[in-house]
Amino acid sequence: MIRYIDTDLYIVLVSPHGLMRGQNLELGRDADTGGQTQYVVELAKALARHPDIGRVDLLTRQVFDPKVSEDYAEPIETLSDKASIIRLPCGPRRYLRKEVLWPYLDVLNDNALQHIRRVGRVPDVIHSHYADGGYVGARLASLLGIPLIHTGHSLGRVKRQRLLDQGMRAENIDSHYNMAPRIEAEEFVLDSAAVVVASTNQEVEEQYSLYDNYEPRRMVVIPPGVDLDRFYPPRRGEWMPPIWDQLQPFLRHPRRPIILALSRPDERKNIQALVRAYGENHRLRDMANLVIVAGNRDDISTMDRGARNVMTEILLLVDRYNLYGSVAIPKQHQAVDVPHLYRLAAKSHGVFVNPALTEPFGLTLIEAAASGLPIVATRDGGPKDILRYCHNGVLIDPLDHHDLSKALEHVLEDRGRWRKWSKNGITGARKHYSWDRHVEQYLKAIRKTWKGKTRQRNLAQVKSRLPTVDRILICDLDETLLGDARALKVLLQQLRIAGDHVGFGVATGRSYDSALKVLRDWNMPMPDLLITSVGAEIHYGHQQVRDHGWERHIDYRWEADDLRVAMKTFPGLKAQPKSEQHAFKISYYVDEKKALSVRDMVRHLRQQHLHAKLIQSRGMFLDLLPIRASKGLALRYLGVKWGLPPERFLVAGDSGNDEEMLRGNTLGLVVFNYSKEITRLKTRPRIYFARGKHAWGVL
Repeated sequence: MIRYIDTDLYIVLVSPHGLMRGQNLELGRDADTGGQTQYVVELAKALARHPDIGRVDLLTRQVFDPKVSEDYAEPIETLSDKASIIRLPCGPRRYLRKEVLWPYLDVLNDNALQHIRRVGRVPDVIHSHYADGGYVGARLASLLGIPLIHTGHSLGRVKRQRLLDQGMRAENIDSHYNMAPRIEAEEFVLDSAAVVVASTNQEVEEQYSLYDNYEPRRMVVIPPGVDLDRFYPPRRGEWMPPIWDQLQPFLRHPRRPIILALSRPDERKNIQALVRAYGENHRLRDMANLVIVAGNRDDISTMDRGARNVMTEILLLVDRYNLYGSVAIPKQHQAVDVPHLYRLAAKSHGVFVNPALTEPFGLTLIEAAASGLPIVATRDGGPKDILRYCHNGVLIDPLDHHDLSKALEHVLEDRGRWRKWSKNGITGARKHYSWDRHVEQYLKAIRKTWKGKTRQRNLAQVKSRLPTVDRILICDLDETLLGDARALKVLLQQLRIAGDHVGFGVATGRSYDSALKVLRDWNMPMPDLLITSVGAEIHYGHQQVRDHGWERHIDYRWEADDLRVAMKTFPGLKAQPKSEQHAFKISYYVDEKKALSVRDMVRHLRQQHLHAKLIQSRGMFLDLLPIRASKGLALRYLGVKWGLPPERFLVAGDSGNDEEMLRGNTLGLVVFNYSKEITRLKTRPRIYFARGKHAWGVL
């Protein structure tokens, strides 16, 4: 077995949503293609430049859609000699907004595992981005037994609260933004991550602290970098860029300083307040032009509702204040135009303004600073840190457009102060916000998680019949495989006829000893593999060799004694017999009339800094498992280990503890006598609800 230390690293980045490509990113096209997509692509390129890193794969969703470029359908895009974008199938072929991706992320997880299998090497780190990437990344890292690094970019609890503050109804927030699975995924990621990368101290102290799994000791502030080869101050003799031809026709006095705003047409970006501040201040209107670059559009009426409302209000304000000849709002721009816009504004001795209601970081502020353009920004999150390092502008209250108006005047009216802030911004951006600095801090944080230990490079093999099979049937035991002796006899006969290329496994909530007893009682042959205790144990072959690697893998933040003490405080629970308890499984009987909901129990445990996965079955059984354990995760671990893609698993079950192994790319089968909690899978593709009970349903 080859072993190695933390050199020649292989890093996998996971970022499912948005339109991701290496060049000419369509920033501002929609709410999903903005600063995050740019951050992830730039991070991949910067990591690949480091001599200690041998390979970087950025995993994202493959899109076949005539409404977007064919670039997003290409399965592989090379970013450099060591970095690539890998596009994997995930749900429908068309482009989807992030809020509707959740049902398809299990498929992305399975396809990511197959990609890693093709590479032939286990990554050293999984780095997930946003909540949906975290959902996939946490499962990948859990299955492969490697550290998870996570960057949230924006957080669901924070967004939900701010939407409530703006008067939006809770039920509308949850339905439109699919907030419940997002927040639950964020909690799961925080439960799993070795390191959480934040952009600002405020993000750590005020935003992540809203979560039950808040542990600041695992969080590190590493500001994003800026591409200094693209963003630099104006140079003598530079020609006017092509984007100037789109701006000039709007402006009666084109030589005046430019107040530049660059963002998506999103309500949270607060562009309307900027137009009001400019429109109501006649001195400011005489001093400077206003240039608003708010995404791309062909026809405002065809934009999504939020963007359409923002653009309509901006145009109404322009008309109300009669700003024609002073405000430029170009319809189109490309990514290559963005550095030119900053330099145009800097050359005019203008100012960049970001009046967003909230700003987790503010990458555009660093780009403006590196371009020599002073800034006016919201007094929130990232801008506070940026101004602390760069000393190149003014912070404002985004809800007070008079404050914003006066701040813009303050920057523009004193040319000496303007030059000082311009120089400070250039120096500060280069010192504190280069990608090289970001990568060095990043690798330092990663290496701390390894503590100098060596790891196995490749997946280990265990002797078994499994290497000879090319497909495998996995059945739950009670009420699925068992329940009808004649059906079981016919099924076993069919498996014998199928031959050695078809494997057979059992996955049960029973303990290992209990499962063996039941198999003997029903005169069943020993399966090729046996998953017991709801995924806490795996055994192979006739000799039932235990997979100790799996147990080492799931023994992560598992504090069984403390969990048992905490569970005693909950009503309606009774411990199951000792025979059904396991080192990595705690089991209870549930009185549904008295017991709390699983969600409430999970929340209480998280607040006690206890980590467990709670699975309820048939309404009357409750199992606590390590966060890395489940039937579904055990099955996918086996798929990677034995080189079987999920499509080669036919998985049969009947209850809630079977749900995770039924989802994704496996062929799912639910027998007719299923329990009510599994009804929600009826709408899922690749899951067949049989008309036969027990083994008849499997047949």
